[in-house]
Amino acid sequence: MFKNLKEDVEVIFEQDPAARSYIEVILTYSGLHAIWSHRLAHLLHKKKFFFLARVVSQISRFFTGIEIHPGAVIGKRLFIDHGMGVVIGETCEIGDNVTIYQGVTLGGTGKEKGKRHPTIRDNVLIATGAKVLGSIVIGENAKIGAGSVVLKDVPPQSTVVGIPGRIKVQDGVKVNKDLNHANLPDPVSDRLNELQDEIKKLKLELETLRKERSAKKHDYSNL
Repeated sequence: MFKNLKEDVEVIFEQDPAARSYIEVILTYSGLHAIWSHRLAHLLHKKKFFFLARVVSQISRFFTGIEIHPGAVIGKRLFIDHGMGVVIGETCEIGDNVTIYQGVTLGGTGKEKGKRHPTIRDNVLIATGAKVLGSIVIGENAKIGAGSVVLKDVPPQSTVVGIPGRIKVQDGVKVNKDLNHANLPDPVSDRLNELQDEIKKLKLELETLRKERSAKKHDYSNL
C-alpha cells in the first residue's frame, strides 16, 4: 500500500514539470488527493462497506472536482493532471502508467448492465475533454485525442480523434489521411438525414394508399 502511495507521487514529478517539491505535490495536487481517497474508498468497497465507501468518494469529489466510483479498479502510477470534471465509473478498470487530463469521462452508455464502463490498458493517454463510453477496451499505449468521443474498442498503439472517435494513427502509420476536424462525421446530421428518408418513404406509402382508396371508391360508384 505504501509503495503504491509513493509511486503516485513519483509519477507526478515524471509527468509534470511544474512539480517542485514533495510538500507542494502532497498538499496541492487535487489529482493525487482524488487517487489516494479512491484507494481508501475502494478498500472499503471491497470489504462491502458500500455506504462508507460512497461517503469517502463524495467528500473527495467535493474537494477535488474529480468523481471516482469506489468500485473502479485503478492500477499503479495513474496521473490525473488538473483533473477538474473527471468522472470514472463503477466498473471501469484502469491499468498502470495511465494519464488522464481534465474533463475526461470514463462512463457508460446507459444501455448496459454488469460491466458497462471502459477498460483502459497500460500506458494510455486520454486528453482533455475526451469521453470514453461503454464496455470497451482501450489497448496498450493508445492515445485518445482532446474532445474525442470513443464508443468502440481501440487497438494497441493507436491514436484516436474526433466524434465519433476514428483511428488516425496505428503502429506509427497514418490511417484515414484525409480525416480532419473540419470534415468529421456528424452523428446528429446523419440521424436527421435518416429521419428525412423515413418520412419520404412514409409519404410515398400514404400516397399509394390514398390512390388505392380512391380507386376502390370509383369502382363502387360504377356498380
